[in-house]
Amino acid sequence: MSRPPSTVRDEVQSSEPLLDAERGRSTRVDGEGNSVRRAEFRSRSPVTVQNNRNRYALAALMLVLSLGSFVLQTETAQYIQRDLGWNKAYCMMQVNNMPSILDMILQADRSSHPQDMAHPFYYLLRCIALVTTALTIAGSTWYIAVNLTTPSDLTAIYNCSAFFAYAFSIPLLREKPQADKIISVMIAVVGVLVVAYGDNTNKQEQDGSASTRLGGNMLIGVGSVLYGLYEVLYKKLLCPPSGTSSGRSVIFSNTVCACIGAFTLLILWIPLPLLHWTGWETFEIPTGETAKLLSISIFANAVFSGSFLILISLTSPVLSSVAAL
Repeated sequence: MSRPPSTVRDEVQSSEPLLDAERGRSTRVDGEGNSVRRAEFRSRSPVTVQNNRNRYALAALMLVLSLGSFVLQTETAQYIQRDLGWNKAYCMMQVNNMPSILDMILQADRSSHPQDMAHPFYYLLRCIALVTTALTIAGSTWYIAVNLTTPSDLTAIYNCSAFFAYAFSIPLLREKPQADKIISVMIAVVGVLVVAYGDNTNKQEQDGSASTRLGGNMLIGVGSVLYGLYEVLYKKLLCPPSGTSSGRSVIFSNTVCACIGAFTLLILWIPLPLLHWTGWETFEIPTGETAKLLSISIFANAVFSGSFLILISLTSPVLSSVAAL
């Protein structure tokens, strides 16, 4: 009795490395640099349709998880810094990113293919270092600005990263500028600005000096640019190519998220003692209510990071950012 074609196809596809530049592409480059189109059959088989449905359903679930966890993280981070007085922006960013390493432990037993033990280590290390550096700088601006500006300003300016993600996608991902995409991104960004600033009668939103609020807005503006760059770099350097099954995309995204957490744990703790010695950010162990809320913030960030990276892997940086608006 012969095997079903879908099983054979899955086994052939799973034997291809996820970081192979030619994997999943319909063209290849020969020795002289000429583009040669591969012979292929395009079909809409029931298996393909079902795989696409599973992919869209998983992307929708990741979107819901990322939205809910981001809101929870924003509220808890601002309450911890502004109301409880534990204003440790860099330290909070560190402890929020380090638990991502648990993703590797949770999915380690799911990888049984021999190829999983033969990742291109040095290439992956360079890409992780670059992406994590962009994420760290962008995250630092967010955690500092959360205590300087209002939640509406923070959310509105941060979500402008969708525009910058599209801007970076043109040179880095070689996307062609399309008027409909540009208009869609602009409408989404303007819609967020209207929602954030349309009803500005809440007195609590006006607390703090204008200069402090302006400084926080400028800071998160820089972070918005870097968040857009981070999303595009992740898609370009650390995402499996199109055609990869949704299950493998999830596992690979969790692995990358774990590597980011490991890089944060091993390397990016170095500024902490320097900040403590200079007095810019005195290190203090959180206790009581601060420790409880910080645990919630850490959990929310872990859910957001994992789900958002999976969402980018399944769709695109622009679509993920616009959907999160």
